[in-house]
Amino acid sequence: MKKIKDTLHLLKAVKLVWQSSKKWFVLRLVIVVFQGILPLVPLYLMKLFVDQVAGTVNSADISAGFTKILLVVAAMAVVALFSSVINAFSGFISEIQSQVVTDRVYDILHAKSLEVDLEYYENPQYYDTLHRAQQQAPYRPTHIVNGLVQSVKNIISIMAISGLILTFNWMIALLLLVALIPSAVVKVKFSGKIFRWQNQRTKTERKSWYYNMMLTRNHHAKEIRIFQLGKLFLDRFTEFRKTLRRERLILLGKRSIAESLAQLFSMAAVFGALVYVAYRTIHGNITLGDMVMYYGAFQRGQGYLGSFLTTLAGLYEDNLFLSYLYDFLDIKPKISTPEQPVKFPPEIVKGINFNNIDFGYPHSPRKALYNFSAEVFPGETVALVGENGSGKTTLIKLLCRLYSPDRGVITIDGVDIGKFDLEEYRSKISVIFQDYVKYFLTARENIWFGNIDRDKLDENIVPAARFSGAGQYLEKLEDKYDTFLGKWFEKGEELSVGEWQKIALARAVFSKANILVLDEPTSSLDAKSEYEIFDKFKKIAGEKIVFLISHRFSTVRMADKIFVLDKGRIIEQGTHSELLDLHGKYAELFSLQAEHYK
Repeated sequence: MKKIKDTLHLLKAVKLVWQSSKKWFVLRLVIVVFQGILPLVPLYLMKLFVDQVAGTVNSADISAGFTKILLVVAAMAVVALFSSVINAFSGFISEIQSQVVTDRVYDILHAKSLEVDLEYYENPQYYDTLHRAQQQAPYRPTHIVNGLVQSVKNIISIMAISGLILTFNWMIALLLLVALIPSAVVKVKFSGKIFRWQNQRTKTERKSWYYNMMLTRNHHAKEIRIFQLGKLFLDRFTEFRKTLRRERLILLGKRSIAESLAQLFSMAAVFGALVYVAYRTIHGNITLGDMVMYYGAFQRGQGYLGSFLTTLAGLYEDNLFLSYLYDFLDIKPKISTPEQPVKFPPEIVKGINFNNIDFGYPHSPRKALYNFSAEVFPGETVALVGENGSGKTTLIKLLCRLYSPDRGVITIDGVDIGKFDLEEYRSKISVIFQDYVKYFLTARENIWFGNIDRDKLDENIVPAARFSGAGQYLEKLEDKYDTFLGKWFEKGEELSVGEWQKIALARAVFSKANILVLDEPTSSLDAKSEYEIFDKFKKIAGEKIVFLISHRFSTVRMADKIFVLDKGRIIEQGTHSELLDLHGKYAELFSLQAEHYK
């Protein structure tokens, strides 16, 4: 089964390269035929040259003989020039094809990364698989095709050279072939060892990469300097790299020694063949030119055979490492669009229903939500309140179909949300998570990302920015909405945390979604600014459903309905005044916060 799987991987790689660059693929094959046959011509011309020189030495008409020598040399020069041009053109095509295929593989990796479920991003095994795929996949398919092309070239050359050697002595041809077997065995053996070592050391590679990221990215720069972590992280990175380098050098050293010993067999065969050719020449069985030609054929023949076996070993190694790509591509998403999706309603009429929802994160022993049931109607603003870890953000992730419930169902207008087209459904929800993304692109793009189906120059981008408060400082910048945000690119403007948050709010406003989720959206703003923004949201929401997660009760109290969560379930629900009258958990949390303002 493994051999069948390896063969399928090889065929997939060839198919991938073919689909990525058909015309370059065909052109390379045509050139390979020329490159395979061409080596015979210089050998034959060298025979003519040596025989002509030897004949001219003993000739009465040296001038005529020298003229013939010049003609042969001219022919040799033409062939050498043609060979040089062909090789240069082949290298050019190979480079282009390599770039095209590498870009295509990156497209595949990125597409698959977007397809996999969010839970994979919280799984260390997923990161191991992704890391191995990223490290090896971009160049291995090209390696494989280059290997196959080289193999075809070598086979053509071997067939041509073999015909020449067989006219001399078939035993010599067999000896040259057998002498190369030890070298091929060594290469295949150590290819497997390197593959297994790299597999075992993926975690170490990822740890070293993580420290490298922290040392070079702006996200960690402030704390690393304040807490003086630079040397500690640098030492850890260096230690990981030393371990990897030491183990790899030991492995490569052993391979070099084994390859050197294996080369003794091929060297003995070549020099043995040279002795035999000299013996035949001395006894007058062949001419001096024949001797030069046959010895050249022996050298080249073994060179092509060696290259062919080395290429096969390389193909074996590439195929092993290419399995990383297919391990990654074989990951199947659990959340996807059904075969016959239900059309999402233009407007939500009945509302959203959470029916007996149970959910626990993968590899976690506890439930994040337990027997959760609730109903939300169109036009309602619902606040989710509770201590950290009570399940508020988890509920939103389920609503966005980033995860699926372990038990129960979420419906919109009575339809299971799993029956909607996934992309269409998510386009109906706009979310500002507490860990919202800072896009180091233009301010306009940052807001436009809320709904990329609209024009990038949409006139509503500016009102959205002004609504969130972002427009006040964006319009004072030299390039206004075309200013790059952050310091990753030239002329970029860095923003404060609060200003970035207003950009994220503008993105949500621009989306025009049916469901709006604000997960701690204004935590970096003062209480007055938060109150004003939320008051605006309520006014423009209309029949939209708004979910609000906030720890500020001055904002929460404005909600139409408040769900108080504890350990993944609703323990209280109602309006602000109703919950205060209960004198329960909500009243307790409200009183604790109110104490800070006295």
